[in-house]
Amino acid sequence: MLPLRPVHGQWRRPDLRNHRKIMVIDGEVAFTGSQNLIEPSYNNPRHRKVGREWVELMACLRGPIVTTLNVVFATDWLSETDESLEEQLAHRPELHAGNITAQVVPSGPGFITENNLRLFNTLIYSAQHKISICSPYFVPDDSLLYAVTTAAQRGVDVELFVSEKGDQFLVHHAQQSYYEALLEAGVRIYLYKAPFVLHAKHFTIDNEVAVLGSSNMDMRSFSLNLEVSVMLLGEDIVRRISTVEDTYRGISRELTLEDWMKRPMGVKYVDNVARLTATLQ
Repeated sequence: MLPLRPVHGQWRRPDLRNHRKIMVIDGEVAFTGSQNLIEPSYNNPRHRKVGREWVELMACLRGPIVTTLNVVFATDWLSETDESLEEQLAHRPELHAGNITAQVVPSGPGFITENNLRLFNTLIYSAQHKISICSPYFVPDDSLLYAVTTAAQRGVDVELFVSEKGDQFLVHHAQQSYYEALLEAGVRIYLYKAPFVLHAKHFTIDNEVAVLGSSNMDMRSFSLNLEVSVMLLGEDIVRRISTVEDTYRGISRELTLEDWMKRPMGVKYVDNVARLTATLQ
């Protein structure tokens, strides 16, 4: 995806990548979410030795939403191969709508509106009671940080699930540089216990809206990566994802502001230095 091949006239920016995860079968069933097509330890003997596995969340979708995901896939395929899948898309199996309203939200460098960031901010500002966020790489821009901390300060219960130990050194420390501001605002942070890496990407708003997909809550995902998110409406689907979040909470330990302020000076220094690289990661 997005190769840099000057010999073939493909001069592409090396910092761009297609981060979407989509699988469509016969135009009838689709999968999307956080999972890459690789075994849980990423085929790394060092990870297997310490029991490190990536924890994911995927959605299996049926109904008209499958066609939309298929179009996103076909668009990616055309951009990479110059081959149109229009003939395949013309085959429309009979897809019966279910009882959950869903909308696909693609985003990436081709969308100047930063669709995922605008969706996230709009929903967070709309929250009245509770926000639950799961993001393996939470390195927000100012607008998202303000949205999350403002929600907590106006009395919304906000919780954030992240990994106790990240798999990417600089990103993890950049993420940690935001913990103090989040905790001071009243956000509850749950650290999913190592050696597991919580790689799932989703959030819920009140009992009304859930968003699940490939997008992290970081600046790379908002402006550089091609991402795909699915917004799902309804109390039933929010309850099902909240059940997953309950399992995270049971496995995690809560980070308090008091404990966080006691961390070693060396860690604080590395966090602050890593934050300077946040827009590059």
